[in-house]
Amino acid sequence: MSKFTVTTYGTPKQILKFPDHYVALAITVDDTGVTAGPDGKKIVPAGTIIGGGFLSDETKKAVKTNGAGAEGVLFNDTDVTYGPAPGAAIIHGFIAVDKLPEAPVAEAVTALKQITFVK
Repeated sequence: MSKFTVTTYGTPKQILKFPDHYVALAITVDDTGVTAGPDGKKIVPAGTIIGGGFLSDETKKAVKTNGAGAEGVLFNDTDVTYGPAPGAAIIHGFIAVDKLPEAPVAEAVTALKQITFVK
């Protein structure tokens, strides 16, 4: 008989205003510059504006970029405690701005042409 641990998670944070209308790409989220929280985990929160060149080169890692270099919005919380981790970038859709960890600056809104931020 084997032993195993079951972890139960709650409902993930929903950042989409209209959850049935979005396009997301698989990405790798970089752990550089992410600080650990009180529990020792390095979490990049859902709704983080990201860039880093992953749209033109899928080998590049997504990094926090709330500015002109924005390419998408991180779909779910991503744990990068043990290094870069897989995630998803929303590149088209309607995002609830009040659910984001940081409001997008004007340059990010302009760069994210297919994303509409809704209050």
